[in-house]
Amino acid sequence: MFAGRFVRISLLAACLAGAVPAAAQADSCWVHNGSLMRLTAAGNQRAFYYEHPKQVMRGAGVTHGTLLFNGVNVNGRYSGTARVFSKYCPRTPLEYHVEGPVDRNQTRVTLRGSREVMERCRPTGRTTTDTLVFTYSHQC
Repeated sequence: MFAGRFVRISLLAACLAGAVPAAAQADSCWVHNGSLMRLTAAGNQRAFYYEHPKQVMRGAGVTHGTLLFNGVNVNGRYSGTARVFSKYCPRTPLEYHVEGPVDRNQTRVTLRGSREVMERCRPTGRTTTDTLVFTYSHQC
């Protein structure tokens, strides 16, 4: 619990200190849904990995270095594969297609995609639309 507070306070302090540049660079740290992420880039290839997952994600088997998204950046739009993690099936994340824009100042990426709703690792026949928002934090 203390570690989570420390990360949130550290992220807030970095933002308040003006650590957000005009254009975020690759191999940089981002915040997604309360977890600290690392963006890596090689050419137009992009990937978001968990740098410091929040507690509920750790309960689903997510650790430092777990891949959340991989894909490409074409003309300021990311397109690729995202993953959903569950404590009921920690070694088999559900993969689904997502895509979306990088904002104009390159400090926010918003990805959307439809996926099947699972209950305890079993398909329900229902779908939902997920929105993943990544906000630049600092150079890692």
